[in-house]
Amino acid sequence: MTTYTIFVLYRALPAWLQLTRAERNAIFTAEVAPVLVSYQSQVSSRLFDAEAFHARVSDVLLISCTDLRHYYFLIESLRDTSLFGKPYIELVDVIVSVENGFREFEASQQRHEINE
Repeated sequence: MTTYTIFVLYRALPAWLQLTRAERNAIFTAEVAPVLVSYQSQVSSRLFDAEAFHARVSDVLLISCTDLRHYYFLIESLRDTSLFGKPYIELVDVIVSVENGFREFEASQQRHEINE
């Protein structure tokens, strides 16, 4: 089974930064956390701050899953929150990856050569 690791790079917009930390926490608790919890049996997620180290990206959402539909459904659910609707954030990039995917590829090539 393939595990996908997805890096969702985004930037906090001025509308988000103008909120107090208490207001940001309230929005996260009311809207974002329930979405993440509802998918936690299918998708693992972690949040990282990058604003002190990167000019375009303020945050990274790291997602791991074995079925890309679960990732897709998670993102669709997040798009229904005010993070995207206000908007409070802007997606900068999404990077889908497979850890050491070359190994699985090489193994499949070896099996293919044996069967020829």
